[in-house]
Amino acid sequence: MSLLRCTARAFAHFLVDHHGDGQIALWYKAAPGVQQELIDAEPNRFYVPAYVGPRGWVALNLEASPIDWSEIEEMMKQAYQLAAPKKLANSSRDQLLVDWSALSGHEL
Repeated sequence: MSLLRCTARAFAHFLVDHHGDGQIALWYKAAPGVQQELIDAEPNRFYVPAYVGPRGWVALNLEASPIDWSEIEEMMKQAYQLAAPKKLANSSRDQLLVDWSALSGHEL
């Protein structure tokens, strides 16, 4: 499991075969209501993750369809904004850079 965090607050997890579920997934913090909207719209891609799902987090099955990295970047920016302290979130609103090289060792 790889954890993405801002200060001490996590905003995303990258998981491979979490507890034997056989999936490569990205779990991330989402705004209220987004979780259900995404699951209703694309249940083959999105699901409620264990542990953090009841707090509104969303899981994206990275093997369900071709990966749109610009979509994932936008999801990560939004998750970061939700997790970061307000002063830090406001100062870096358009400057969040995500290095996806951490995922490069995994076949997606």
